[in-house]
Amino acid sequence: MNEEVLRVGCAAGFSGDRTDAAAAVVETLLRERGPAVLIFETLAERTLALAQLERRNDPQRGYEPLLDELIAPVLEPCLKAGIRIVSNLGAANPRGAALRIRALAHELGLRVPRIAVVEGDDLSDAAHAGLLASALGDRMQALRIVSANAYLGAEAIADALRAGAEIVITGRVADPSLTVGPALAHFGWQLDDWDRIARATMAGHLLECGAQVCGGYFADPGYKDVADLHRVGYPIAAIDANGDCVIGKSDHSGGCVNARTVKEQLLYELHDPAAYLTPDVVADISEAEVRESGVDEATLSGVRGHVRPEQLKVNVCFEGGWLAEGEISYAGPRAEARARLAADIVRRRLDGLGLVRADLIGVASIFDDDTGRRFADTPAGDAHDVRLRVAMSHAERSTAERLAREVTALYTCGPAGGGGVRTRLTPRLGTVSCSVPRDDVPSRFEILD
Repeated sequence: MNEEVLRVGCAAGFSGDRTDAAAAVVETLLRERGPAVLIFETLAERTLALAQLERRNDPQRGYEPLLDELIAPVLEPCLKAGIRIVSNLGAANPRGAALRIRALAHELGLRVPRIAVVEGDDLSDAAHAGLLASALGDRMQALRIVSANAYLGAEAIADALRAGAEIVITGRVADPSLTVGPALAHFGWQLDDWDRIARATMAGHLLECGAQVCGGYFADPGYKDVADLHRVGYPIAAIDANGDCVIGKSDHSGGCVNARTVKEQLLYELHDPAAYLTPDVVADISEAEVRESGVDEATLSGVRGHVRPEQLKVNVCFEGGWLAEGEISYAGPRAEARARLAADIVRRRLDGLGLVRADLIGVASIFDDDTGRRFADTPAGDAHDVRLRVAMSHAERSTAERLAREVTALYTCGPAGGGGVRTRLTPRLGTVSCSVPRDDVPSRFEILD
């Protein structure tokens, strides 16, 4: 077994994350020397569905729209230093993303890298209709499916790296698998080495949201103060041969890494601390320990692992009609009363067409309230600066468009003093999850010629 520590740096935690983080992460990896991997985690459920829609319109697209901005600044130093790049920025079109990176290398005057494409997650085609029907049952008949993607694990990523890939591009894999794959390839663990794989999984879990573990989402002024958040660092995990890790961040950056930031991220999206289900392992952090081991460093140990699930999670996105939104501002004396009257007018004008949600931004807007009860029950105040938002979802575009017209009409139809109208109409996507047998979703990799 390779005993040399593997460093994995994460330079993106979602699609739309900052594009200037990667350079600092790579500089830190270069300074620390030794085997290193750079990951970009850019997928979410809705992100992937939108990518599928984009690929429908242009078969060459459907991958991460910020690919060039993320990869271009670090491609040369990574290739020169042997820092592998692993990312799910392939979204709905991993092969298209890989081809774009190859073209980008040519444009930058670099040698052609060995790029591997991991496929097998996309179950949207007719060949998998029977598999989805078995998993969804009667629900499938009513769905106009946009995408169906299984959460693959780390095995194909590891195989690609062992085959000499310098860059591995995936579609939908479980977020921690971007870290587990390089660990499997580097340390030579067996696929049933559950404890070590679980530890690498939780290292990946700490990395997957980018700056979140470095104080980003942690910050709460006066309660959880974080210095220099405007230049927050992105995380780097040093993983040892046992799978335990030390979490730090990029050099000369703001933010912080300590026991509290790590514990918050460790528990993020964890439904059961003793059984965190992933395609690679069932991780158990019920006896895990987090301790501060240096300035902006924390060590995670004590994670255990259990046999991986026999089923893989599949997210199915489907067409959900249209979402119409309209906003208008009211200011000055009795502004809140005028905004409430405007909401009532829109509701009455659209009566019988569907639920109209109304929010007074800054007064009552953040809770689930499609019925309008919370809006009505919120005591009327005397806010002098109010932004009213109304929204309606409908299967028919023409009906949804009515809301936009009614909000615009408030300009002259009253009440007084409304301004700054903004309306938007967007296709709505719904999501349903199911599970399918692992053996029915084989993953594979291919290195581009």
